[in-house]
Amino acid sequence: MHDYVVVDAAHGPDVAQVATLEASSRPGEQLMAVVRRAEAEDLEQARRSLEEEALTRCKEMAAQLGLVMKPLAVRHDCKGEQLTVFFSAQERVDFRGLIRKLGHALETRVQLRQVGARDEAKLLGGIGKCGYPLCCQNFLTGFASVSIKMAKEQNLPLNPMKISGICGRLFCCLSYESKEYAATKKKMPKLRQEISTPWGKGRVIGTNLFKETVTLQFDNEVTKEIALDELIQGG
Repeated sequence: MHDYVVVDAAHGPDVAQVATLEASSRPGEQLMAVVRRAEAEDLEQARRSLEEEALTRCKEMAAQLGLVMKPLAVRHDCKGEQLTVFFSAQERVDFRGLIRKLGHALETRVQLRQVGARDEAKLLGGIGKCGYPLCCQNFLTGFASVSIKMAKEQNLPLNPMKISGICGRLFCCLSYESKEYAATKKKMPKLRQEISTPWGKGRVIGTNLFKETVTLQFDNEVTKEIALDELIQGG
């Protein structure tokens, strides 16, 4: 009882749960033939099929009800008792009618959950501007706070188009090494500061946080890139 089996349905192999055991069928009753006990791969495929069907129906019903929302993904809970539909919308949506209609069509409990831009990207996935799969979908378990100050500390262009992901928010990766960048920047001299070096005094015209170097211009107009640990500051 309550085990899952693969049955030979009219549309092809399908997964069903055993509700009762009968020695034989009643006269004239057509029963589906049990092929075998369902395995983990069968259950996973059935779950994906159910989620895909639920998402398709949700999109259709939302359009029919005139709801301004974007259904993104559906997740079936581990107990198989509830479907959760994740969606995005610019404003609050009264989806009570949609829940009733969808739950009746799928014959299961349904809940809808509105998510923000970062969560939308995590659900849909994609390739980031770096050329790699999105961090949020690949390995991040949560979203750290990201600020424009982190971009400044890393000497990145402050153009939002260049430092924002496909979600429209600042890159999550700006926070990965933020503390290290801030610590290195504190050690760096300021622009136009005069520095004493083994090659004489020079004025700072540039810094490189990645290489931990400082570019100086000397009185003879010669410029030189020098490692930070080779400098004698304050001279």
